[in-house]
Amino acid sequence: MTESPAISADQLVKNFGTTRALAGLDLQVSRGTIYGLLGPNGAGKTTAVRVFATLLHPDGGRAQVLGRDVVREAPRVRESIGLTGQYAALDEYLTGRANLIMIGRLSRLSAAAAKVRADELLDRFGLAGPANRAVKTYSGGMRRRLDLAASLIARPSVLFLDEPTTGLDPSARASVWEMVRELAADGTTLLLTTQYLEEADHLAARVAVIDSGAVIAEGTPDELKSGVGGEHLEVTLAPDADPEAAAIALKPFASGAIAPDGQRRRLSVPVSASDGLTTQVVRALDDAGVRVNDVTIRRASLDDVFLSLTGHAA
Repeated sequence: MTESPAISADQLVKNFGTTRALAGLDLQVSRGTIYGLLGPNGAGKTTAVRVFATLLHPDGGRAQVLGRDVVREAPRVRESIGLTGQYAALDEYLTGRANLIMIGRLSRLSAAAAKVRADELLDRFGLAGPANRAVKTYSGGMRRRLDLAASLIARPSVLFLDEPTTGLDPSARASVWEMVRELAADGTTLLLTTQYLEEADHLAARVAVIDSGAVIAEGTPDELKSGVGGEHLEVTLAPDADPEAAAIALKPFASGAIAPDGQRRRLSVPVSASDGLTTQVVRALDDAGVRVNDVTIRRASLDDVFLSLTGHAA
């Protein structure tokens, strides 16, 4: 018998007045995996998470978590999920330990069990040292780790992470990434929404690109990147170079649309890699009288995927 998905959506619709936040969202997330929901602000990522977490009722379609309908069986769904939102939901005047114990008690743990679980999580997330300090003295990274610990108090089978690393420095972000991988290794299903393309690339086994409330592409990061060409040529023009002349010179090498940056000083060109390609490109630009400062070839990224699918950068 095939195991049902951990999270599923079928033609999910959610409106806020005249604004359609979700426009027929379809999604399936396998159990025990990290799934990335990638899109810009306003794409519908947070709305989808709030529907899955039973915080919003959909206006159409159906959503399930672990086979339970998020509307008809909302109390049962809440028993099996955790949620870390975009902003830490903590009492700043309580200590880190007191926050976790309070959430444990709200999750119907006994006083003794809540204390034991709080200490387990404080140790796991490297917060045992500052556990008795008020949260208002914590750094952004410490607050984010405490918020993640709070969402795990009741040992959820499914965890929703809504842009969990927004505003964190690179070190704190790497720490959260490592914790996410550990949770997946322990069997937790994680739905991760993010605007950070490299975050989805590093963490997610599968990624759905969402725009205007609907999934416009879905697959593994490598599958999505191969769909827009395996390699990209990056050409940085000299200040006096003509972008139009450069684009004309590069067109014979392009396997797709040539994308300039905002100042049109840098061109990104999808190409099919071949021996001697860089030499050929430099010669073609030189023959066209176009001066350049740099020519490099790199592998396609999720940024290229998003640009190709939506016509704008993430």
